[in-house]
Amino acid sequence: MSRRKDSTSGAGREVVALGMARDPWHDAYHTLLTMAWWRFFAVVFGGYLALNAVFAFGYHALGDGLENADGSFADAFFFSVQTLATIGYGRVAPRTFGANALVTVEALLGMVGLAVTTGLVFARFSRPTARILFSRVAVVGPYEGRPALQFRMANSRGTQIVEARLKLILVRNEVTAEGHAVRRLRDLKLVRSEHSAFALTWTAVHPIDADSPLRGQSMDELRASMSDLMVSLTGIDEGLAQTIHARYVYTPDDIRWNVRLADILAPGQERATIDYTKFHDVVPL
Repeated sequence: MSRRKDSTSGAGREVVALGMARDPWHDAYHTLLTMAWWRFFAVVFGGYLALNAVFAFGYHALGDGLENADGSFADAFFFSVQTLATIGYGRVAPRTFGANALVTVEALLGMVGLAVTTGLVFARFSRPTARILFSRVAVVGPYEGRPALQFRMANSRGTQIVEARLKLILVRNEVTAEGHAVRRLRDLKLVRSEHSAFALTWTAVHPIDADSPLRGQSMDELRASMSDLMVSLTGIDEGLAQTIHARYVYTPDDIRWNVRLADILAPGQERATIDYTKFHDVVPL
């Protein structure tokens, strides 16, 4: 049994998977690439200490295999550190065949480990990410004379996101005509789903018309069907010239009814002002 966040069957909810053991280290590269930075450095530091400790036990077991060493484990450990990092201060040196053989293996592992760690750090730094701010709530209120679901986004970077594409999906539990329970995805139509140059803010609007899956739905009904609104934004970062993406999930508790998003744009004669301090605020109707 494993617990995981699933964006297709649970849209961000915790899903318990029975009969499928998931070992994160079975795909070690993906795990090291996607884990938090502090976890990554903790794994690297822990592996570094463990590897040096293993070789230190080997040098210590050889007895007098190290020249100018007092035979302590500390001397063996710090000699391993110097060998693994190819430092070589020159005070302690191997003097037996066994010690030299162990140094040969450790030097090889040190070069391989340095190359792998450097590649992982570079890959983590160079991975394109989007800094998109989503409003903490979505609102249901009138828009152009009819009810609509609305939320907004902001580009936190100074560069534009060109060819930005937005998708809004309703994920909920439904029962088929045969009586089977399924987790179904419904595409929600947006007034505008593309933006040629997303630079500042973008308010997404889904009209709740006769074709909308949200028509006639109340908050209690959305909760009963475990409904979630999954937002997916993709585009090309102008500065990186790479595709970036961002995702956000609104649960029924994140939806406010009969309110509107607070105005954040203050037009002026010379220039307009955007007040991001009101980005998450709503105004009752």
